[in-house]
Amino acid sequence: MDLLILVTLGTQFEPFDRLLKEVQKLKTDEKIIVQAGHTKFESDKMEIIDFIPYEKMNELVDEARVIITHGGTGSIVEPLKKGKIIIGCARLEKYGEHVDNHQTELVSIFADQGYILEFKEGDDMNVLLKKAESFVPKKYTSNTNVFIEKLENKIDSYLSKREKDI
Repeated sequence: MDLLILVTLGTQFEPFDRLLKEVQKLKTDEKIIVQAGHTKFESDKMEIIDFIPYEKMNELVDEARVIITHGGTGSIVEPLKKGKIIIGCARLEKYGEHVDNHQTELVSIFADQGYILEFKEGDDMNVLLKKAESFVPKKYTSNTNVFIEKLENKIDSYLSKREKDI
């Protein structure tokens, strides 16, 4: 099987061709598949698909050696659950890529904690792709069950207090 780089841009209406211009500069023979959403971009190096059905996206995530993605929570967390190597790049408001810069904080936190590699303005995507060869992402564990348990305890506590007040 050929090695695969999967690029995901999410479904935002704002274009994110800045990231695709960086991916276009990669010096690799690997197959590159892009889920571009609403971003229009021409390339003879990448296979660009606007939207990919959920099941097919799961298959591509499984096949991918590296995932290069925008800073969307789902686009980062789902591949992390599968132990994938991720290069995250935040969409920036100043380029009209998003309505604000919340992805900057999200990508930085994931990178600072050792889950992903972060691509910032001025970085060389080829250097990050080389770094990805030896990068071992921190194992991701969801805290959803802990959150639910804490929420249930709060509700139980509130209901107990309310029953006493009645």
